[in-house]
Amino acid sequence: MSEKMFIRLPTGETLEAVKGENLLHALKRHGVYLVASCGGKGLCGKCRVNIISGKYSIKSKGKLEPDEISSGIVLACQTYPEEELIIDIPKESKLVIGDIIEISRAKYFSDLFRSLNGKISPLLRWVTLEITPPTLNNNIGDLERLKKAIEEKGIKGMSFPHEFITTLADSLRDAEWKVNFAYTDDHKAIFISSIKDKKSYGVAVDIGTTTVVVYLVDMKDGSLVDVGSTYNSQIRYGDDVITRIIYATESGGLDDLRDKVVNDINNLLRPIIERHSIEPEDIESAVISGNTTMSHLFWGLNPAYIREEPYTPALNTFPLWDAETAKLDINLRSPLYTLPCVSSYVGGDIVAGLLASKMHRNDEISLFMDIGTNGEIVIGNKEWLITSACSAGPCFEGSGIRHGMRATNGAIEAVKIDQRTLEPVLSVIGNSKPIGICGSGMIDAITELFLSGVIDQKGKFLMGLDTERVRGGIEGPEFVFSSDGQRDIVLTEVDIENIIRAKAAIYAGISLLLKKVGFTHSDVERIYIAGGFGNYLNIDKAVIIGMLPDLPKERFILLGNASIVGAYLCLMSENMRKEAEEIAQKMTNIELSVSRRFMDEYLSALFLPHTDIGLFPTVGKLLRNK
Repeated sequence: MSEKMFIRLPTGETLEAVKGENLLHALKRHGVYLVASCGGKGLCGKCRVNIISGKYSIKSKGKLEPDEISSGIVLACQTYPEEELIIDIPKESKLVIGDIIEISRAKYFSDLFRSLNGKISPLLRWVTLEITPPTLNNNIGDLERLKKAIEEKGIKGMSFPHEFITTLADSLRDAEWKVNFAYTDDHKAIFISSIKDKKSYGVAVDIGTTTVVVYLVDMKDGSLVDVGSTYNSQIRYGDDVITRIIYATESGGLDDLRDKVVNDINNLLRPIIERHSIEPEDIESAVISGNTTMSHLFWGLNPAYIREEPYTPALNTFPLWDAETAKLDINLRSPLYTLPCVSSYVGGDIVAGLLASKMHRNDEISLFMDIGTNGEIVIGNKEWLITSACSAGPCFEGSGIRHGMRATNGAIEAVKIDQRTLEPVLSVIGNSKPIGICGSGMIDAITELFLSGVIDQKGKFLMGLDTERVRGGIEGPEFVFSSDGQRDIVLTEVDIENIIRAKAAIYAGISLLLKKVGFTHSDVERIYIAGGFGNYLNIDKAVIIGMLPDLPKERFILLGNASIVGAYLCLMSENMRKEAEEIAQKMTNIELSVSRRFMDEYLSALFLPHTDIGLFPTVGKLLRNK
């Protein structure tokens, strides 16, 4: 029998741990979630906790600084209790269920749904039946009795799976022959329930390479009940889809990767369900949106050929499988709809994003960009759509950046630096103490450092400036944006290099795709920007660093996480699902990975803003007027 011990929090809460279990895992079992963007490998240094008292052992100190170590800070994923511990969890280490930003957008979802002429038509259709109970004079079988009641409602051609039949007899009698009968669009029987107190919920899921987002939706009116988000635990096997494909196929890790993301979703659902006193059986449908690799890994499908020329996924259009097959902790018979993919590197998340943007309904030439771990790009209008993808890396979502984080409370979202004193003014989400810096804050910071002469065109720090904010750190030169005497928030030269590489890949992808279809930047009438940090992106500053083309600001529209919005729309409506499938069929994919010109475009963009300043006339004018 495993030896048990306890972890005590300053709130007085006591959690049980098992000997040999690290703190990160023990806390997660009890619903206390920490930021762990590396998945618990000790690489990101973000699952910091403070040990107040107690004996423990550690495997690695990771990126902790000496003063942090001396003050009792440890990495939860590398720390193993050996007796009762009293710990404190810093605010910056916590993940919170119920994203304030996303919940505040609830009205936007309903407004968008109405603007698309949406009519609620979920994956499950319901019909109320009052079935004549059997008697000695009328004792035909239960299924035949049910079939007759269904056909009397004008519904014909129903199929009845074995798992439906196995519970039919008891279900009919428990409901006293007055039931709600649920079936899918293709007339497949799913389950029956009592007419009394019927609740119906659905789940929309965005499986990103870096993050997982879950919406719980009331299917009666489409209202957003709650939101949960966390880092994708697959990160421990690599930041990008290629390393995960290699792990899945060459290291036999497919089942492990699948279990990780399914557990992430279930771990998000569990506290949401408890918060709202909902039964898992009342969640009766789900929609999954993700890039092609994430969708394959979620369903346990071999992704090997996604990365091998000619880059072929196992499938682009997914059958309507059920929750039991997916291993989700909801009604096991719930149908799951997966957004269709287009190619190996343009997946259902982009189809969902286009659906949310409505660009596929318009005459104007538009550009859609999803800026995340990968940079997917779509150009076109209602007549045609051309798409491609380039690897941008996960830095804009916080991974790989020393103090990077997602756009949640405590994240530095905007920066302004006084060019004379080099003192920064920070805008922090939630108007709270800064605990990290999100994607939009990173772009602001690099822009301000560049315009203030703190870094050069290559992103290198100019040493010897009259400021103490530029200093040497454990990873080389860095700029201190915030310090409270206990913890500094910095951006390092290594961070800046990672961000410049990411922005170069995005700009190179846009430029090359436009050239492929015979357009220039000025031909684009509208630019839709999707991605986790799109809610806060400063367009002007993204242009200054050379991530976005130098076009009038009014052409840009920020969509935020459009993938989850598209998943919500598909959860709500059969018409939206059909429209998503039409979008996927219309899109033509171009593989930039085999283009020799892509590397030329990429290398040219590895400067602030670009080697060809003529492509950025407003930036050139700004620099001349300094």
